[in-house]
Amino acid sequence: MKHPATRDTIFSEQAEILMHEEQPANQYILRLQAPLTAARARPGCFVHIQCDNDLQMRRPMSIMRADTGAGWIDILYKIHGLGTGKLARRKAGQYLDLLGPIGMPFKLKNYRRLPLLIGGGVGIPPMVYLAEHMKQFMPDVRPLVIMGSEIPFPFKIRPSQIMIDGIAADIIATMPLLEDWKIPCRLTSCNDYAGCYQGYVTDLARQWLDSLNDNSLENVEIFACGPTPMLRAASFLAQEYGLPCQISVEEYMACAVGGCAGCTVEIQTGNGPAMKRVCVDGPVFEAATVFPLPA
Repeated sequence: MKHPATRDTIFSEQAEILMHEEQPANQYILRLQAPLTAARARPGCFVHIQCDNDLQMRRPMSIMRADTGAGWIDILYKIHGLGTGKLARRKAGQYLDLLGPIGMPFKLKNYRRLPLLIGGGVGIPPMVYLAEHMKQFMPDVRPLVIMGSEIPFPFKIRPSQIMIDGIAADIIATMPLLEDWKIPCRLTSCNDYAGCYQGYVTDLARQWLDSLNDNSLENVEIFACGPTPMLRAASFLAQEYGLPCQISVEEYMACAVGGCAGCTVEIQTGNGPAMKRVCVDGPVFEAATVFPLPA
């Protein structure tokens, strides 16, 4: 059924739970049979899920993968409160009411040849989705993915067999899914996880950028999703190096379809500052419009 408030772009579905796997640190991967959403989803889009029948307030969750042929989507989430706590108890074979896909996605073509994808914590899923999109539809681009977490990663870390110029050989931890796709990836944390860079994602990104010659640097663009401090740091990093950068903004929201305006953020435009809704005007914005360099 089409959602009436969204001009036929967002659909309501009763999505069957196909898989619900617990990961370390109260994190879960949820696979839902949601063919309408899967067919229209793009990297950066999210869904609004009713976590339990007795909770009217939905929770927004980023899409991590979408299979248009099989009609499923994957969600990665962490228990954060009452709603996600109830969601974690739902079982395969049960149904969830969702609205999706929602939001403006990352750009879908005309990438520079060396995209740098940066994901932190809850910002990991959109980067997985974007990396898979690039692999499927843009074979000439060579993305590098850098992910960070201060809790155990929601997957079993694997030593990478893909060497990356500009990153020390002992920084070797990667996400198995990306490794299987032959996409170079490195992990960072301040918690001394084996094989991970000890520091922030933007610190490792800076090391890699500093290793590039001028010709290579001109082929880099940055995509990022994660906590606000990380997004600010990624935006400043991109502006420092003169690189284009898109960010997916995380924000609390109620309706998620543009009606309540409870998720607005200030955006800098050619006509001065303007308030934009993260749910439908975003969540993806040009980074410098959200986090311009200080005067």
